[in-house]
Amino acid sequence: MKIIIIDDDSFICASLKTILQADPGIEVAASGTSGEEAIALYDSVRPDILLMDIQMGGVSGLEAGERILQKHPDAKILLLTTFSDSEYIIKALRMGAKGYLIKENAEAIAPALKAVMSGQSVFGSEIVAKLPGFLDSHRKPDLSGRSIGGRETDIIELVAKGLNNKEIADALFLSEGTVRNYLSIILEKLDLRDRTQLAVYYLNLPAS
Repeated sequence: MKIIIIDDDSFICASLKTILQADPGIEVAASGTSGEEAIALYDSVRPDILLMDIQMGGVSGLEAGERILQKHPDAKILLLTTFSDSEYIIKALRMGAKGYLIKENAEAIAPALKAVMSGQSVFGSEIVAKLPGFLDSHRKPDLSGRSIGGRETDIIELVAKGLNNKEIADALFLSEGTVRNYLSIILEKLDLRDRTQLAVYYLNLPAS
């Protein structure tokens, strides 16, 4: 797996490079300290994943990510930051970032890179915990036209609000087995891997 690391703190950038290069499955092909460098390096290196800080002087990580994704829609961008502010998280989700992790969880970065490489979206536990709050402050997403039935819509909404299978079963007067079956069908229909991806997908839907 070939990655680029971008962080405006050169010490953090070097530290991340040292940590990640210790993993034989990860090659740090390049590193930089600005959004401008991120854009230029992505064009020249074409990494498997871009690991990038959000808060940087000049072009921010979010701005750089948006510009990269406009040119390379399949780009895999994993955002790394000290901030868990809702505004940043929402922008990252809407931008199409494959993950959003808090820097303090350094041990989670290498596994997150591998998960993103395998096609998953990765959001730290701090981020996942905030998803239900995002739903409360946004218009109801529109699931029409996606071959999703009424009961499936109910289950998706409850997953996005953070309920587990037992809580969903109790709320909808279903058995846990039935809920699991519904979830398997929903994930297959939407080509998603897990509950977190389902919650993020729901948040990114246009409002009805």
